[in-house]
Amino acid sequence: MNEYSVLISGAGIAGPALAHWLHRQGIRSTIVEQAPDLRLGGQAVDLRGLGEVVAQRMGIMPRVRERIVHEKGLRYIDRTGRELATMPADLFVGDGSPVTEIEIMKGDLTEILHDLVEEHTEIIFGDRITALSDGVDGVAVTFLSGLTRTFDLVVGADGIHSGVRSLAFGPESQFVVHLGAYLGYCTVWDAGPLDSWFDMYNEPGRMLALRPERGGTAKAMLAFADTGVDVDRRDVASQKRLLHEVFAGMGWRSEELLAAADADDDFHLDTVSQVHMEGWSCGRVALLGDAGYCGSPLTGMGTSLALVGAYVLAGELGRAQGDHAAAFSRYEKVMRPYVAASHTLPPGGVNGFLPKGRFMLRMRVLSARMMHHWPMRQLVARLLDKSDAIALPEYG
Repeated sequence: MNEYSVLISGAGIAGPALAHWLHRQGIRSTIVEQAPDLRLGGQAVDLRGLGEVVAQRMGIMPRVRERIVHEKGLRYIDRTGRELATMPADLFVGDGSPVTEIEIMKGDLTEILHDLVEEHTEIIFGDRITALSDGVDGVAVTFLSGLTRTFDLVVGADGIHSGVRSLAFGPESQFVVHLGAYLGYCTVWDAGPLDSWFDMYNEPGRMLALRPERGGTAKAMLAFADTGVDVDRRDVASQKRLLHEVFAGMGWRSEELLAAADADDDFHLDTVSQVHMEGWSCGRVALLGDAGYCGSPLTGMGTSLALVGAYVLAGELGRAQGDHAAAFSRYEKVMRPYVAASHTLPPGGVNGFLPKGRFMLRMRVLSARMMHHWPMRQLVARLLDKSDAIALPEYG
């Protein structure tokens, strides 16, 4: 291990993945995470296309397969729970498939990645970066705890609301694009038999869904089109009150899911947004994953982008032999086409996800039924597949 040092902000998926590949390149890293411990909650995430390829190169696929969430696919239902149309997990193949065969709880994947790096990576919990001073010989970092240290490089892998991005690049409003919808998650501890389907029920402008989890629980998703009401992402109590207003009188299991949201201390609500940036590096600071190029939950590409981005960034830093500017430039050149393709929303975008009228709801069900048949299946598969957007390099 050489004396080159990298500070990574964020211990989710992108951060530990980067620490693993940096270690393989002989580069020392430190992870700082503002939470007091690993965040093991969150919804199921998909390993798609190149994301699965990188996971295989990491050697973690046997552990991933031990913890797979067995899901048959997506099932559209009516207000009584009756099936309207299905999109099985094996309907499409590739990065952009709406549903995939390899799904794992975000917390499980986080734990697997943490186990991969904990023996060789310094991890600081319960702290965060509050100031960065980029100099000729490194980045002087000040932490909330008062600690000050200097690193050769700093990487923000701290999500769509990245603190590193704000410090090094500017306010969030310059880069985060709100797509016009909100999406909330909560755990349902006794969801009853779901028959391994991801059930989705829509009414105009709003959606309720239940997705099975490993261990018998389920994750509820509550989505709604922008109502013009300002939602404070830090005020969870007001968010839950808003949910009751938005979903009042909705059919299916609305009362049960609202009660689950009320009871869940880990309930999370945020905008459906993308991050668009002209560059992902500034001096000795770079961004990775959602912090630099979030594609929104609608694309389902967040995990794959994080894993592939970590692999490429570490590989280019290893190749550059200390020339971080050259490494960052190559990282952007390699990743940009993949990111651009992964920002492509599914057909209809937010309006396809949350149709605003009953006619469009009926058309979506009809489209889902047609996707089972040639030539619609082949046409949609070509539109969705992102795997040819990048030639994944081999790094020594």
